[in-house]
Amino acid sequence: MTESTFRTRIDDLPPTHTARPTALINARTVWISDLHLGYRDCKAQYLLNFLDQIQCDTLYLVGDVVDFWALKKRFCWPADHYQVMLKLYELAGRGVRVIYVPGNHDEPLRRFCGALFGPIEVALEHEYVGADGKRWLIMHGDAMDAYINLTWITRFCGDIAYGLLLMINRWSNRIRRWFGQPYFSLAGLIKSNIKGAREAIETYQTQAMEEARRRGFDGVICGHIHAPALLEQNGMYYANTGDWIESCTALVEDFQGEIRLLHYSDQVQWHPVAEEAVARQAA
Repeated sequence: MTESTFRTRIDDLPPTHTARPTALINARTVWISDLHLGYRDCKAQYLLNFLDQIQCDTLYLVGDVVDFWALKKRFCWPADHYQVMLKLYELAGRGVRVIYVPGNHDEPLRRFCGALFGPIEVALEHEYVGADGKRWLIMHGDAMDAYINLTWITRFCGDIAYGLLLMINRWSNRIRRWFGQPYFSLAGLIKSNIKGAREAIETYQTQAMEEARRRGFDGVICGHIHAPALLEQNGMYYANTGDWIESCTALVEDFQGEIRLLHYSDQVQWHPVAEEAVARQAA
C-alpha cells in the first residue's frame, strides 16, 4: 500500500469462485460494518468480491451485519446474502480472527457478547492495539445518537428521505451501468451536501473522539452513520468504516500500522491517509 490512490477494474481481478483466491489485499487487520444483510440495498456481490480478495490476521465486523429491522418489515434473504455469512465463517475457519461487535440493527446479538458463534467472537466493544502501538476503541457507534438532538418527527422524515436517497442511488447506478460507467454513491454525495446531515455527522465524529479520549484511547473506529472517514483532530484519530449499502468501504491496516480507507465496488480506490485528508480540509 505504497500508493496513496489507485484504481483497478473488478473485471481484472481473479474470479470469486475459487476456494483459495490470490489475495489482492494483504493486511494485518480489516474492519467492515453496516453490511445490512437482509436489506434489499445491501451490495452483497461487491462485498463477496472484497472478502475473496483479502488476506488478514484479524477481521472486525463493526455492527449491523444482519439487518433485523429490515427483516421484520419485509423478509429478504437472497443467495448472495447467505454466501456472505458462509464466507465470514470460512475466513474464521481458515484461521482469521473474526470479532463481531453488534450494532443497533442486530442488537439482539448483544446478549451473546463474550460468547462465540462457532469460530466468531462476539463483543459489545473491543480494544485494538495497532502495529504502531496506537490504542483504538472499537464500537459500532449508536451510543453517540444521544448527542444528536433529533425529534421523533425528524427521525421519521429522515427515514423516509433516506429510503428515497437509496432508491435514487439504485436507479442512478443502473443507468450508469447501461452507459458503462462505474459505481458511484449518489446518495452519499447528496447526503454530504445537506446541511443538517453534515452537522449530524460532524457532531457524531466529535463525540466519538471525545468518548475515546475520556477513556484513554488514541482513536476510535466505528460505523453506524454510513459516512466513511479517516481523520485526525487535536491528536485524536477518528476512523469510520462506512457501509455496504452506499459507500462499499472498509478500513485496512498494514503491518506498519498505517490504516487506510478503501472503496471497493466495480473499481478499487484507496482514499488519502488521515494526514492528507486533514490537509485537504484545511486548504
